Amino acid sequence: MTPILFNLDSDPDLGSRLCRALNASAGELEQRHFPDGESYLRVHSDVAGHDCVIFCNLFQPDQRVLRLLFLADTLRDLGANRIGLITPYLPYMRQDKRFQPGECVSSRPFARVLSNAFDLLVTVDPHLHRYHSLDEIYSLNSRVVQAAPMIARWIGAHIEQPLLIGPDSESEQWVREVAELAGAPWQILTKQRHGDYDVEVSLPDLERWQQHTPVLVDDIISSGRTMLETLAHLSAAGLPRASIIAVHGLFAGDAWERLSAVADVVTCEAVPHPSNRISLSDAMAEAMLGLLHAGRND
Repeated sequence: MTPILFNLDSDPDLGSRLCRALNASAGELEQRHFPDGESYLRVHSDVAGHDCVIFCNLFQPDQRVLRLLFLADTLRDLGANRIGLITPYLPYMRQDKRFQPGECVSSRPFARVLSNAFDLLVTVDPHLHRYHSLDEIYSLNSRVVQAAPMIARWIGAHIEQPLLIGPDSESEQWVREVAELAGAPWQILTKQRHGDYDVEVSLPDLERWQQHTPVLVDDIISSGRTMLETLAHLSAAGLPRASIIAVHGLFAGDAWERLSAVADVVTCEAVPHPSNRISLSDAMAEAMLGLLHAGRND
């Protein structure tokens, strides 16, 4: 049976492209709020026997998760076969240990909540620092879309003589992959973080790269302080105006305004933003189709 895609509070253009790439029917959903602020949700599509996929971008999770869980539960109660979630940004991954006594290691309870609600999950480059894979904390079937090939293709098409720069040692493997795919040289910074908005970086010798365009590559831009510090060093070293490429552009506070004033900023469409220029729809749809077909062959 044809899968049904529900777009819950997320980018309509990306949702339409996902629907076409999945060869899915668009689910009909009614939402509103009661006078007391509680959510009302009604599914108008006949979902009995169908695989259902919810596209819900969770980059602001506390505003969306409750309705997401209501929708998943309703689809299951109405007889949906399997329920999948496509979320380009998977939240609550950065708190992966107890840094201070009594802290909630939020990645773990959040993973249990989603694993209980869904059968399938597709996301893009989740923040896997102390976890080796999503399977360590998620018990559903998941696939991770790697943005590196799409980023490398974009660099190859738009930037001449790029020099890829990673923000810290944690990014080395990822930046190296993008650089190899793009056929470009790369360097890694040394970073020391003193607080959320206090970051000190040091650069390798850049003299041999004077004719190259610096391309700062990272998975997430949040405060942007590491990027700003790096850009100041690159400018002082006499390198050309830099480009910044990130998978997830969160841009907390004034990060977008400050970064775009001194560099060309490009992001994947993992988080809706004016800087989105790298498409992920085909790759996410392919990953979800792989999960759907794998289940039929089991």
